[in-house]
Amino acid sequence: MPFGIRDCKMMEVVPGTAFMSDRDADELPPEFSSIPRELLKHGKGRYKNIILVPQPSDSPNDPLNWPQWKKELVLFIVGLSAAVVGAYGPMLSPGFVEIAANLDITVEVLAQSTAWLILMIGLGLFLTNPLAKIIGRRPVYILAIVIMFATSIWGAAVKEYNSFLGSRIVAGVGMAPYEVLVQCTIGDLYFVHERATRIAVWNLFLLTGISGGALIAGYIIEYDGYQWTFGVCAILFGILMLAVIFLVPETAYRRPPVGPMPETIQTKAIDTDEEKATSNEKEQATVITTQGGGEVEKKMTCWQSLRIFSGRYTYAPIWKIFLRPVVLLFYPAVFWAFLIYGTTLTWIVVFSVVNGVIFVQPPYNFSISQTGLISLSPFVMTAIGEMISGPLNDWICLYLARKNRGIYEPEFRLPLIVVAVIFGTVGFFGFGATVQYQTHWAGPVLCFGFANISLVFASTCVFGYVVDSYRALNEEAFVAINARNLLTFGLTYFVNDWLSEQGPLIVFSILGALFLAVCALTIPLWIWGKKFRSFTARNEWLQRFMDDDS
Repeated sequence: MPFGIRDCKMMEVVPGTAFMSDRDADELPPEFSSIPRELLKHGKGRYKNIILVPQPSDSPNDPLNWPQWKKELVLFIVGLSAAVVGAYGPMLSPGFVEIAANLDITVEVLAQSTAWLILMIGLGLFLTNPLAKIIGRRPVYILAIVIMFATSIWGAAVKEYNSFLGSRIVAGVGMAPYEVLVQCTIGDLYFVHERATRIAVWNLFLLTGISGGALIAGYIIEYDGYQWTFGVCAILFGILMLAVIFLVPETAYRRPPVGPMPETIQTKAIDTDEEKATSNEKEQATVITTQGGGEVEKKMTCWQSLRIFSGRYTYAPIWKIFLRPVVLLFYPAVFWAFLIYGTTLTWIVVFSVVNGVIFVQPPYNFSISQTGLISLSPFVMTAIGEMISGPLNDWICLYLARKNRGIYEPEFRLPLIVVAVIFGTVGFFGFGATVQYQTHWAGPVLCFGFANISLVFASTCVFGYVVDSYRALNEEAFVAINARNLLTFGLTYFVNDWLSEQGPLIVFSILGALFLAVCALTIPLWIWGKKFRSFTARNEWLQRFMDDDS
């Protein structure tokens, strides 16, 4: 029971648990004891003592074997695309009052258009991400960026509200993949000890896009009109569309098994010494056959790697793939992630909806561009948080793994939630109090930033844990987590009415209390998370339902 994590006696290898270090070699777990050390691939440089998880194949086409520059280029392009997608949603918030007057509608109706956009993102996830599971990431990325390019031109050209609303609704479908699929791409490209830093990079793009978009859009709306916010997006999406088409190859890969790594799901406990010996012999033979013999794939040419369709990546029935996110939502780890990420990000979206109303009224009386400048606080704090959260999370995991005889548990991702709780408490409760009592503008602006940095640490923790616990089900798990868009839709639809009725102190105190309540669920997950992972892995019905080959 390392560090209070309850161990599981029912399985030799619990999915997500991995042996990552050569230290304490005499105390290897039994499932690794008979495998020659030299057959397991290791990291390089300062990670030379780290056993790579997952183990890459010998194929040069395996994304895990790509040159590091190629991996980083792919992450940069899809991450930058996610940043512009992140800006697209809340970019109009500084000019809500002026835009509503321009379209001859109320601020409440305009806020509801944002809610409909969020709803379509949530519903779009249930379509686009299962497609990515079947036909790969690349065609879905291309389709999404084309939709965003087209709807940006549409938004720049509209003159009346119904067409404006239509452009936002269609855009929601294009935004959906970039909210989730980037994490799956990170799982495709990087090893366990590299992922938290890359997830932090993706979060940096997405969250600074959300805050930086409003920052820039405030000036565009004030001086050039809100249509030009869509025009700028159209230009950016046009450039990124070319980058995705010509520089982002397919990252999904059907990798043959190379040994008893954490993605190997053992559905029955091994009871006898004879069975254990037989199992270990088979695993050793698998490593030797895969890594020491057989033909290696030829490296694809550049143009071959840029095919839009490169085959089918799962042979499970389509109805299963579309239903899996619903089933996964009942997995304890995924439901916890849904609550943490859902509440925190939803509350952040609430800020963007109410700021355009709060700060243009007394006592602040901000202009549109000044309202946009409010986003400078979360922009800076998000950047700082992302530079710290990913490397800190990876360091914590490696440190705890070494203390645990080289055995890594996904629960080692969870301590970072403590930092999120500290910043979130200050951000949510502080914002409500400072606005209610009309303090200097620096008070609510700083609290807005603290709430955003809380989201940075929470999301790094959440996605790192889910990626490591259920790597083979990442797409479905992220769709389930991002069903939080349905929660966001409901709250943004009526939050301005709620704010005017009960005031910011009550509204944000309730949001803060709910945030703390869901964060407290991390404690039982730390204790029983490994048992939860074992239970879902041993359930035969779940394994058949989640099997990509059936």
